[in-house]
Amino acid sequence: MNARIPVKLTPRAATDRIDGWDVDPDGRPVLKVRVRAQPVEGEANAALTAFLAKTLGVPKRDVTLARGGQSRLKMIEVEGLDDAEVRARLSSA
Repeated sequence: MNARIPVKLTPRAATDRIDGWDVDPDGRPVLKVRVRAQPVEGEANAALTAFLAKTLGVPKRDVTLARGGQSRLKMIEVEGLDDAEVRARLSSA
């Protein structure tokens, strides 16, 4: 079982944090996340997956970037958790 999290990433933030849920232009829910890392050579993507792994309480290897490497809109895949468990852990964080 793998959960998929749509994410809107903002790099170069003052702090790593989750700003909650929003909707994309097509009306689908997206998780807004800010990271301090620069969007250079995958640094922001690596910071995003590490931050989400820490927030969700799973190993870094279980959080991967499934889609959107060069885009602000990304799809993150979390191995070992379902969508409901991911949302529960994010809301309690």
